This record gives sequence, structure tokens and C-alpha cells, in this order.
Amino acid sequence: MASGGAPGPGPLHIATKVELTISCENLMDMDIFSKSDPLCALYINTSGSQWYEFGRTEMILNCLNPKFAKKFIIDYYFEMVQRLKFCVYDIDNNTYDLSDDDFLGELECTLGQVVSNRQMTRQLLLKDKRPAGHGTITVSGQITDTRVANFEVSARRLDKKYLWWSDPFLEFYRQTETGWQLAHRTEVVKNNLNPTWRPFRISLRSLCGGHVEKSIKVFFFFIYLSCYCHFNWHKCDSCSRLQVEFECINPKKLKKKNYKNSGVICIKQCQVVKELTFLDYIMGGCQINFTIAIDFTGSNGDPSTPQSLHYINPEGYNEYLTAIWAVGNLLYKYESIYESCFQVSHQFPVNFNPANPFCAGIEGVVHAYRQCLPQLKLWGPTNFAPIINHVACFAKQALRQNMASQYFVLLIITDGVITDMDQTRTAIVEASRLPMSIIIVGVGGADFSAMEFLDSDDKLLCSPNGDVASRDIVQFVPFRDFQGNSVALAQSVLAELPDQVSSFFNSYKLKPPNMLNVSGPS
Repeated sequence: MASGGAPGPGPLHIATKVELTISCENLMDMDIFSKSDPLCALYINTSGSQWYEFGRTEMILNCLNPKFAKKFIIDYYFEMVQRLKFCVYDIDNNTYDLSDDDFLGELECTLGQVVSNRQMTRQLLLKDKRPAGHGTITVSGQITDTRVANFEVSARRLDKKYLWWSDPFLEFYRQTETGWQLAHRTEVVKNNLNPTWRPFRISLRSLCGGHVEKSIKVFFFFIYLSCYCHFNWHKCDSCSRLQVEFECINPKKLKKKNYKNSGVICIKQCQVVKELTFLDYIMGGCQINFTIAIDFTGSNGDPSTPQSLHYINPEGYNEYLTAIWAVGNLLYKYESIYESCFQVSHQFPVNFNPANPFCAGIEGVVHAYRQCLPQLKLWGPTNFAPIINHVACFAKQALRQNMASQYFVLLIITDGVITDMDQTRTAIVEASRLPMSIIIVGVGGADFSAMEFLDSDDKLLCSPNGDVASRDIVQFVPFRDFQGNSVALAQSVLAELPDQVSSFFNSYKLKPPNMLNVSGPS
């Protein structure tokens, strides 16, 4: 660690693992004296046109309605479009190459569609997109281990960094085949030899790969000094009833005479519980509602001139349209209706139909945007609070249902100028207590310091009267940082959303409408 510096962000978000089960019905019979011998191969594509084979099921002899026993375990990333292709073949020989086997049909979809439906049945298609007879394929998705460990940890009599003080923090490592891998890092407790860290939670997959018999190593850092201890789950099983203690060992001091330890770590609680994940809520029927707010204020420039951020180039794009496509195409997989686009200041629906201010998918949003531009005169001021409060009204109504039935995402695309900062801060702080998240994409080359202030990653946002947000719900990214890479843009702005959804509903102990579709305890 650098001198005097706090540790950086914790480990990268661990993907949720989804288990896919495959079955088919009414497959084409390609054999003369017997029925087809089907096998299903899964191909994955996360970018461009390159597909790679992920795995294959077993072959089932003489069966037109196979139920394959082999499962596919896939890492699911909400912020990525993970395209899947299920190809079914009639195996006629012992070679590994499938090109010389009869093709029985395929299904192309996304992993997001699978987890949204939990179970989906579709018609199998031939390479030319004609139906493969009457054959269908059913793909079922189930979440793997979602247990978490809740920790309450303190320490006493820690070594001093200099003559009188230390700034301790903890790092938890899991044992892997290639060595020790960081699983969690706590906050720094300044100038304290007997620290108590804030309660925290770590997923069992992140902490020990779900295998509670595996050893866990905890490092205790004091900026320059480091110590460690090993603990196992068997000793921590009783932590909820009895405090468990471990000695901290500094390897550099082991050879010193009369050295005992560099302090004692006290695990006050280590409780393993089942916690619902983002996918649990989606599979359980929670709907993601998506609202797009477009900045039509005068600072964007005259849309008829190439200098304007709303100018649509000969290829049919501008930064607003690119941001809508990039973010919207991912969120489209998780909800049934798109809210309309609203002008930031006055909240008029872009389709100019207040009685039905909805757009049919991303195509509908783009069409409404293109149609409205010639009919507008861009003006000011640029106020964010009205649209935030507008969406918050729906989120507040949803919360009264006392279940995790709806979550609201507001995408604001703006050139960065904002004139109601105090009101916006107040609106965001109030919205932080609702099932709602805000994504801000800054277009153009303006100063985005105000937007970065609202994206309070380092500390929770405060309203002008001192009210503190209950959680961070704002994610801001400047479009210019991605240089037209819409995939990277979408991944950046949506990476935090799954945890925002699950942490909100878990904190309120709200369950999705259809608990039958939620994975049971492991």
C-alpha cells in the first residue's frame, strides 16, 4: 500500500451463475430404421459476429423428445448482451466434428431473455430461418448458490504503525487453484489499535466458492505492516452465539524472541443466510420500468446545424441516439413497457400524447425522438428535479404494494448544464428511499463536474438541508470517454444496477410476486 493512502475499491463484482437445462419436443426424424439421436451444443457470443462453443449435452439414443441431463453453468452479467445459440444435431458417427451430423434446428436468444422468462419454449429454426418441422426447444434457467455471510468484526491490541498509531483495514482472501484471490476489503478505521469495522456481507461464492470446507485467509493491513490469520467455517458456526477469536501473525516477527502475536481479531458474527439476488427478483416477476429523459434545452444548439448535439448526421445518428440504443437495448430485455421520453424541464411526452405517453420498445423511442425534433424550439432552463420527482411518484406507489413487484430506472441524457442543483439533490435523496435508480449520460464536451457530484461514489449525497441519501442511486458517465463504443458505454452505466435492485429489496425484506420462481436455499 502507498504511504498514507486508503485502499482502492474492492474486488470486481462476481457474476451470478445461472444453470441452464435443455429439453426438446417433436424433433425431426432423420434416421430411416430408428429415431434421431439428438445432442444440443451451446454457442456464446458477447461481441461482434464471433461465436464460440461453450459446451454440449450428452447424446440420447432414439429419442425425438429428449430431456438432457447435462446442465450448462454460465456466468451472467447484467451489463452485457450475452447471445446464446442452442443447436440440436442428430449424431450419426463417433467424430467430434458436428458438421457431418444432421442438423435438427437451432434457437438464438440472449441470456437476459432466458433469466427474464425463467423458462422459455421456442420453435427450432433451420439455417435459412424456416421452421425445423414441428420441433421446439425449452430452455430453463435457475440460479446457483446465492448464500451470503454476514460479518461483524473487531480487533484489539493491534501493532502500531509508528510509535503510537495505526490505520487498520481487513482483506479477505479465498483459496483458488492459482493462489489466494481477494474477496472483500473493509473500510479504513483511522488511528485505532482496537477498531470495530462496519458490518459487511460477502457472497459465499466470492468468499470460498460456495465450499464452506475451504480455508479463508484474512489479512490485517496497517498501511506498512501486514498480518494474517486463517479461519474455517467449522469454528465460526457458533459465531452468532459466541464470539470467536484468532491471533494475527506478522511473518516478519515470527523469529523474534517472546513474540506472541500482533493483535487479536474478534469475529462477533459470521452468519450464513440465503439472500435474494437481482436474478431472483427478475425471475420472481419483478418488472424493470424504464424512463428516458432527453435534454431539449437551448444549450444543445440548433438541431438543424451540424454543431448541435441534436443534429442527426447523414448516417442517422447523434450522441443522444447512440446512448438511447446502447442503454435501452439492454434494459429492453427485462421489462414489458417503455415509459415515454420526457423533456427535462417541462415534462412533455416526446410523442405529444399525454394520454398515452408510452413508446413501443427502443424503436418507438427513437421514432418519437426523430419526429419531435423539427417541431421543437430549444429553450431553458435545464431542470432535473421535475422528471426525477415524476418517476419517484410511480416508485412510491409501487412501494406501497409491500412486495418487490416493480423497480424504476430513469435514464437522463444531457449536455451537462443544470440550473436546479439544490432541488435535484433533494429529489435524489428522497428517491434513494424508493425502488429507483438514475443513470446520467453526459453528451458533448461540457464541464460535467455537477454530474460527477451527483454520482456520489465516495460518500452519500446530501440535500441542502443536510438530509443524507440512504444509498447511492446515481451512475454518471460522460459519453466522450467511450469514443463511440456503445457496448462499453452500456456496461459502464448498468454495472451497478443489479446490486442497487437487490440491496434495496433485501434491505426492506421484500419478496418478488412469484416466490415459486425463486431458487430455494442451497
